Amino acid sequence: MSDAGRDDRHGAARNTGAARTAFACLALVLTMTGLAFASAPLYDMFCKATGFDGTPRRGVGMTAVEDDSMLVRFDTNVAASLPWKFQVETREITAKLGETKTVFFRVKNTASTPSTGIATFNVQPALMGGYFFKIQCFCFNEQTLQPGETMDFPVVFYIDPAVRKDSNTDHLTEMTLSYTYFASKNGQPTAALATPAGAGTKTNF
Repeated sequence: MSDAGRDDRHGAARNTGAARTAFACLALVLTMTGLAFASAPLYDMFCKATGFDGTPRRGVGMTAVEDDSMLVRFDTNVAASLPWKFQVETREITAKLGETKTVFFRVKNTASTPSTGIATFNVQPALMGGYFFKIQCFCFNEQTLQPGETMDFPVVFYIDPAVRKDSNTDHLTEMTLSYTYFASKNGQPTAALATPAGAGTKTNF
């Protein structure tokens, strides 16, 4: 075979290798981009499914354990950017393990214009997130209030008796459920990343 033929074959091989490399790089970039967009929703789904990072889980209710209970405290806050008042009907209740409880929260728009808010929540101690089950909750749903409008929202929940089978939580006798309302933009709390839950302005009517 002539030198020219060999050069042509080597050139074609180099071009094929370069094309494969470019394709692999493109695939990697697309994969990483997709993971970046999916990471936040996947993390949120993971937290809700496992109770990780103090995230309450969703449940359907169960039978109460008559001889054991836990004190549940409620904390309400409003970010400075949202002209709302926010309070809970009672600051604490005693809930039997497995017992379904309902607590109402009230919000009021004190501004002269309509405004939209969205609430985030947190459970402390964080380990209780895996045993605190919400059946109904207003959290992560946008609410638009007209000037001076007041609305009441229920939170229906129970505490899984399995909390007593976990050596990390079997000694706990109380917990805190904290909510913070933020101004909402496109369905997202505008300052949730900048203001930790529980660090907003406490308000009462």
